[in-house]
Parts: sequence; C-alpha cells; structure tokens
Amino acid sequence: MVFQKHFITIFNFVFLTSFFLPIFLPNSYSSSEIIFVSASNTTPAFNDDDYLEFPLNLEYLEAEFFLYGSLGYGLDIVDPKLAQGGPSPLGAKMAKLDQFTRDITLQFGFEEVGHLRAIRNRVKGFPRPLLNLSSEAFATIMNNAFGKTLVPPFDPYANSINYLLASYVIPYVGLTGYVGANPKLQKATSKELVAGLLAVESGQDAVIRALLYERRALPVYPYGVNVAEFTNRISKLRNKLGQKGSNKDEGLVVPKADGAEGKVTGNILAADKDSVAYSRTPQEILRIVYGSGDEHTPGGFHPKGGDGRIAKYYLKN
Repeated sequence: MVFQKHFITIFNFVFLTSFFLPIFLPNSYSSSEIIFVSASNTTPAFNDDDYLEFPLNLEYLEAEFFLYGSLGYGLDIVDPKLAQGGPSPLGAKMAKLDQFTRDITLQFGFEEVGHLRAIRNRVKGFPRPLLNLSSEAFATIMNNAFGKTLVPPFDPYANSINYLLASYVIPYVGLTGYVGANPKLQKATSKELVAGLLAVESGQDAVIRALLYERRALPVYPYGVNVAEFTNRISKLRNKLGQKGSNKDEGLVVPKADGAEGKVTGNILAADKDSVAYSRTPQEILRIVYGSGDEHTPGGFHPKGGDGRIAKYYLKN
C-alpha cells in the first residue's frame, strides 16, 4: 500500500507538471526553444537562432576570401562593424586574377557582406572568428586531397585557375549546410531567410563550377593533373571528412551512371539521383572546415574553432 501511494503521488506530480508548466512559461518561449536534457541524450535542442547563427562561421570565411582575393583587403575596411573587432584573417591576400575572374570574385565578396548583415539583423551573432586563409592552409587541403605533398605547394593566390579551385572548396559546403538546416527551422521568417541565402550560395557555387567545367581538361600547372581531377579529389576529401552518410559531394566529371538521369558524365551541379541538392548537418560542416574530420577538433580554416552556440557545444563536448 505504501508503494502504491508513492507511485500515485509521483504520477500525479509528473502529470500536473507536464500539463500546467507550459501555461506559466513566458509567451516568448516556443516549443523549439525549451530544452529538455535526459541522462541518455545530452545534446541540446538547438533553436532557430542557433541554426541562423551557425552559418556566420562560413559567411565570414567566404566574405574575407573573396574580398581579399579581389581587393587585397577585407571586412576591416569594407565594413568594420560586421567584423565586430574579431581578429583579422591569417594569410589572406590579393590573388593574381584575370579581369573577368576578379570581377566575379568582387561581386561574390560584396554578396557575402550582405549575407553577414542579413543574418546579423536577425540574430545577435558573434565577432569574426580567427580564420586561416593562408596559402599553407589551402596547400594542406590539396595535399590531403591527393594523399601526397604537391611540389611546389599549391598556392590559391597564384593565378585564376588556382583561385577558382580554392573557391570550389568553400561555397558548396555552406549551401549543403543551408539545405540541412531548413527542415529544422520552426519559424516562417527563418525559413525565408535561409531560402534566400541558399539561393545565392547555390548560384555562386554554380558559377565557380561552370568556369572550372569549361576548363576541365586543362592541366593545373605544374602538377600535370587536369582541373576535373582536382575537383574530384576535393569532393572525395570532403566526403571523407564529413563522414557518416552516403555520398554528398561530386566533382565536375562523374561516371555516366552517376550523372543526371544516368545519361551524362558532365556534372556542372552536384546533386543526388533525382538532381536534388545534398544536405549536411552542422557536425559534418565542422568536420570539413576544420579539416580534422572531427567536429570537436578545430583546425583548417578555423584554427581556434567556430563560434556560436552550436560550434561551441561540439568544442566543449
């Protein structure tokens, strides 16, 4: 009888708490913002603001890479307010580009400034994290992609082809992140913003891929490997680093069976068997941009790791 009374008391407490607690919560709390953590699952339930804030890690990266590549300087001059006093990127510099490629790169740079502002108008955000955009950082990526040390070291700023190949590394990762974030968002305004950002990031990636596809058979000097093979190697590396899941990355030329409708080898846009864009989780994004294959281990483009609630959670756990 004593056990039965205790059981009834506990049951009533749990029932009443679950029923009345939401009534007394402030109206500003939505169901997506209330975090319940159990002993078996300690991963917090991230909310819309978290998913909107996380992409700043990549938007800062893209903004600085494209601005420096085209102008020789970045946010500290173009829009210091957006940098919020964060450290200047390491090793970024003006690239030796032909006029057409410089024009496109400059447009991309200013587009990224707009992306940063659009996100910061919605969420608190964070100062620009430390970014490594040095030639050495990109050389390491290419070495890992080929499984050997390239001689001389790959220099993204040396010419237009190298710069486009280096650009191939970045926007696609961001767009797959936006695809992955969209179904997790609760608010229509959040989905609208992500859809708008995704559209432009996809456009940037398409332009980069188109320019490289046009040159797919050209050898990348002095390595004796053509442009298409470089993109295939980079895509395979991103797949490897992202881990956990099926293929989410493809180079410019694929086996016909993997092309659109199994009828073409050209692959100007990376997509699944139905030509739908691939998606990635924040963990997968961090594994790739850190270059470590581990969302808990910073490095690569983010020597000290990313910022924001999501990135910080994985750094601490």
